[in-house]
Amino acid sequence: MATETVRTGEADLEGLPVPARRELLPVGSARRLVALSMLLLFVELALIRWTAANDVQLVSITNFVLLASFLGIGVGFLLARLGQDLLRTTPLWLAGLVAFVLAFPVKLVALHGPHEFQSASGRHPLPEWLSLTVIFVLVTAVMAGLGQGLAVTFARFRSLDAYRYDIIGSIAGIVAFSALSFVGLPPIAWGAVVAVVLVALFGRRGRWWQWLGVVALVVMLAFESVSTFDHWSPYYKITAVPAEKGVLVVSGNSIPFQTVYPLSTLHRIESFYFFPYRHITRAQLRSVLVIGAGTGNDVGVALSEGARHVDAVEIDPELVRLGKRYNPEHAYESPRVSVHIDDGRAFVENTTRRYTLVLYALPDSLTALTGQAAPVGLENYLLTTEAMEAAKAHLAPGGVFAMYNYYQPFLLGRYATQLHQVFGSSPCVELGDPLAGRRQAVLTVSSAGPTAHCASTYRGASVVPVSDNRPYPYLPTPSIPSFYFWVLGLVLAGSLLAIRVAGGSLRRMAPFVDLFWMGAAFMLLETKNIVQFALLFGTTWYVNALVFGGVLVSIYAAVELARHVRLPRPMLLYGALLVALALAWVIPQGSLLSLSAPLRFGAATALAFAPVFLANLVFAQRFRDVSSSTVAFGANLLGAIVGGVLEYLSLLLGFRFLLVVVAVLYALAFLTGRRHLTAA
Repeated sequence: MATETVRTGEADLEGLPVPARRELLPVGSARRLVALSMLLLFVELALIRWTAANDVQLVSITNFVLLASFLGIGVGFLLARLGQDLLRTTPLWLAGLVAFVLAFPVKLVALHGPHEFQSASGRHPLPEWLSLTVIFVLVTAVMAGLGQGLAVTFARFRSLDAYRYDIIGSIAGIVAFSALSFVGLPPIAWGAVVAVVLVALFGRRGRWWQWLGVVALVVMLAFESVSTFDHWSPYYKITAVPAEKGVLVVSGNSIPFQTVYPLSTLHRIESFYFFPYRHITRAQLRSVLVIGAGTGNDVGVALSEGARHVDAVEIDPELVRLGKRYNPEHAYESPRVSVHIDDGRAFVENTTRRYTLVLYALPDSLTALTGQAAPVGLENYLLTTEAMEAAKAHLAPGGVFAMYNYYQPFLLGRYATQLHQVFGSSPCVELGDPLAGRRQAVLTVSSAGPTAHCASTYRGASVVPVSDNRPYPYLPTPSIPSFYFWVLGLVLAGSLLAIRVAGGSLRRMAPFVDLFWMGAAFMLLETKNIVQFALLFGTTWYVNALVFGGVLVSIYAAVELARHVRLPRPMLLYGALLVALALAWVIPQGSLLSLSAPLRFGAATALAFAPVFLANLVFAQRFRDVSSSTVAFGANLLGAIVGGVLEYLSLLLGFRFLLVVVAVLYALAFLTGRRHLTAA
């Protein structure tokens, strides 16, 4: 890491003579910029995960905190010339956000009745509009303080030098947060990292009220982390409460979704666990695949029904640990069971085994059963038509496929239609208890024709299935629900107001409108890559971390190339970018699933990161000679907010269409930046 005084250039602090600028560059400025960038991304990732763990209302708007973060960072960059140091207020805003979420959490406690949601101490939660508004404002304030601190340091360097250090810090941030998630450390560990970095940044100039904010933050997170019932997995805040007679009640991110029962209790009150075994004889039950094994109920049932081998697939290692500790049948300790910590779709695509029974055991319960009336736009690659075709391909002759959950009527029709389409016969439907507009149902279908011993096949209305391109099973039709229009419209309106107040006249950003479009396009490009790798390699935490890391490394490589090599003319770079986008469009991501894992990884990396690398060459060439690095970078970040809103077009048109939107946005960047291209 460079520690010497950094030379100044065109992107220095505005309005200062060169000698004064040099005085603002003490030894260690580069380290300060890296530390601020690391802290900013670390806090962003921590807030995205922690707020969702304590407020189920955020389940429906998956990038809500992300949009607030981008707005805050952009506003912070626009406020870089402000006399006040907003970074010093960050501990207070962050402590205020944590205090609000802990004081007014939103938990799902029932799937029906007048009191589905509760706040702390059993109180009725705040109105959704108020709760989300306060969270959005506080997240924006936190990130604005960090953003301004970063921007002030950012402006001391030449543009690409600053961007380079920013990316190094961002990589450090994602590595640090991923490492803490991997070992399952609670929020106190995240808060400790934030506190240490803030103390190092403030140094001896810190005021008493700043230290008070840091101490309050650590104390509140420590208080939350000492609960003996809470376990922090790489994915969720898991709350496991032992009850009487071997029962364990498990919630994830404040949503109840599993209960561990002894087999005798399952026979009496949860008999649907045994329904799939009515359609296959004990002698046939050689091998069973359980997707969504959770804490082990389904594995114990399979063993009790005579399965000679069970592959138990569960994405969350903490649920398996709880199952090993609390499941009264000790199913995971059986020599007939192999446990696989993996994404269900990824396991099915990669295994070579064939099964007499493939069981999807409530694989979507945590996302679908939020109790909210509005349909949620959550993708699920395990429940698409292509996923069911993959499951069928791994059935032994005469094998049976089964899935169960509490389904809304249209969702039951959708899955029944998909199974009919894939297997060629209508599935057997066995209904259980109704619950708040949903119906407990087990769908079973045979690979060898009509399902044996079936009392009732599905005869309801057909519902259009979902595909890997638009994997939104919980949306009745391709559409953008009005709920999203309201929320995203208010986000955009609030963002415009905040930008106007923080940055003054919008004409200040007019010279950088092409960078604004680049920010929107790149946000969508990153979203597309995350989704593509989730399909090809699973929706696991390390796949997401690798994608984020890969994007940052691609950016860093582009910046280093731009710093040391004379780049081709902008026209050629834009042309190469459009060619890369066209290739990604022509080659459907699903076509890569037939390749072996190493070839699939190589092809996916080339298709995903070639546009990312070229897009950053375009950005680096343009950003290198901007007149004001802070305003230019702020415009780029604010464009990302628009990209985050446009992401919801995938609900209507699918993820593949996002490539068209990306191409249009880069075309707008090209058209609005033509005079800069001529100068270059």
